Amino acid sequence: MTLSPLRSLGITEWMLLVGLSILWGGSYLFMKLAVLTVPLFTIVLGRVSIAALALLIVLTISGTGIPKGRRIWLAFFGMGIFNNVIPMSLIVFSQNSISVGLASILNSITPLFTILVAHMTTNDERLTFRKLVGISFGFMGVVMLMGPELVDNFGVAALGEWACLGAALSYACANTFGRRFVQLGTKPMQTAFGQVVASTVILGPLVIVVDQPWTISDPGFLPVLSILALGLFCTALAYVIYFQILARSGATAIALVTFMIPPSAILMGWLALGEQISSQDFLGLSLIGVGLFSVNRQSNRKA
Repeated sequence: MTLSPLRSLGITEWMLLVGLSILWGGSYLFMKLAVLTVPLFTIVLGRVSIAALALLIVLTISGTGIPKGRRIWLAFFGMGIFNNVIPMSLIVFSQNSISVGLASILNSITPLFTILVAHMTTNDERLTFRKLVGISFGFMGVVMLMGPELVDNFGVAALGEWACLGAALSYACANTFGRRFVQLGTKPMQTAFGQVVASTVILGPLVIVVDQPWTISDPGFLPVLSILALGLFCTALAYVIYFQILARSGATAIALVTFMIPPSAILMGWLALGEQISSQDFLGLSLIGVGLFSVNRQSNRKA
């Protein structure tokens, strides 16, 4: 994965990085709270539709404008499926059975999946020895995290773990699929807006047919507030910060967030839900971190 050079990070850039890691780490906690009473697809629809409205306001105020063209919107629908509908639904599903911290750790394998997907689908992102070493460490970390469930009892928890890995693979496909927006000439914030709008359109019928949320008598204040936070802060505001970091410090700085999300999620899971991280979880996270460091180190040298 060839990334742009890491430019100097000042106090503002570090604050943005920490803020983004807290927002994306917090999304796991909010999904955990929302799934207590709200159906799966309804949570994801609430998240993307609220984000779509917020980003529409951002586009209008900034004068960026709404993207137009059949080809562009078809691409938005593809991006919406891979970057929102599939992974967000799988992560929400996982929160029925595994902890906030474990979900975030398993999802941190996304950059390593991206390397494999890019190798298979592109001509300019090929596997190298160092990348293979990084991927090997990452998947050793996954085995460390999932081993007991796979060997002793393939139950509900194991399904949640596999769901997180499926989400990571879907995000990896989105990372590769998203390269086409450079050729299409859409601005980053337009891409963010387009994909959440497309996701809203896709999820609407699913919610009506599958979830039927109108049958819920009282979802409760906390789950509803969690969905609002997911849309406004963990999606819309997170996208704004993401593109600020990208513009200020380059794509390599964004890769740092991958290392920072699990600690944020683990801390919030501990503070809000009393979740604990085991030595096995810590070792798995460390192995994934070694894999990500190995890959990012090569990316910096090539940049």
